[in-house]
This record gives sequence, C-alpha cells and structure tokens, in this order.
Amino acid sequence: MDLALLAKNGDKDAFSSLIQENKRNLYRVAKGILHHEADVEDAIQMTILKAYENIGKLRVAEYFKTWLIRILINECKSMLRKRNRTVYLDSTNQEIASFEDTYENLELQEALYSLKEKLRIVTVLFYYEDLSTKEIAKLLAIPEGTVRSRLSKARTLLQQKLNEYRKEQ
Repeated sequence: MDLALLAKNGDKDAFSSLIQENKRNLYRVAKGILHHEADVEDAIQMTILKAYENIGKLRVAEYFKTWLIRILINECKSMLRKRNRTVYLDSTNQEIASFEDTYENLELQEALYSLKEKLRIVTVLFYYEDLSTKEIAKLLAIPEGTVRSRLSKARTLLQQKLNEYRKEQ
C-alpha cells in the first residue's frame, strides 16, 4: 500500500517515512525563499506539524509531495509577511544570523534572494525542485503562462545581478 495512503489513514510511521523522503526538498524550497537558517528550520517544523494535523484533508495520496510543498510555501510567505511587519527599535535588536551555508555559489544565492518573492518561488520550484511549469502553475494556482513569464523575468534579473557581481570583482 502507498505510504501517503497509509499516512492518511493514521499510520504515524508512514507519515514519518514520507517526511524523511521529502526533507531535502523541503529544505531546498525553504532555503530558496527564506534567508536565515533558523527561519528555514522554523518553516519546515511548522509545515510538518500542519501536514500531520491535516493529513486527513489530503484528497489524492499521490500528490503528497506537492501538497506538502504548498503548505511549506504558505508557511514561508507567512513568515516573510510577519518579518516585514516587524519594526526594530534599534540596531541591536536586529537578528544577527551566523550559519554555515553549504551552497557553492553564494553570489547566485544572494542574487536569488534579491528577487521579489513571487519570482523567487517559481525559480526555486523550477530549478531546485525540477518541477515543470505546468506543475508549478497547479501548485501556485496561477496560469502556466504566468509561471513562464515569471521565470523569464527572474532569469533576466539573475543574469543582471550576477553580471554586477562580476564587475565588482
């Protein structure tokens, strides 16, 4: 029997196995959207909790991964909205993040973070998760043409940003 179907029927071990299978995907998507490692970890934890609490609402078991990533994207967006509402009274209250970044190309990561959220999300899903434009459109509930245009714009902006980095060096 399919793990997602078992999990939907209350099998905790099956749910745990599904999370283990998808943990790398969750990390890549969250890291592509959020800057700080602590935020990435928080988003993943909240996603797992929400998925566990709502597994009974999963309509089609074979779409577990897509369903899980959708929850993660919503959680990341929520965290970004909350962060944007935060007003720091002085610079000592600002988060000072120190984390080990395992990405080889930090310039590419910084260029990715410079993109607007809607461009960054489609880029992460397309390049990190190897989802097709059709799958991304379905996941984000937007037209496929919108996905293609956002990817095109993101590529152009990323190229411009990377060219700027090269000129600085």
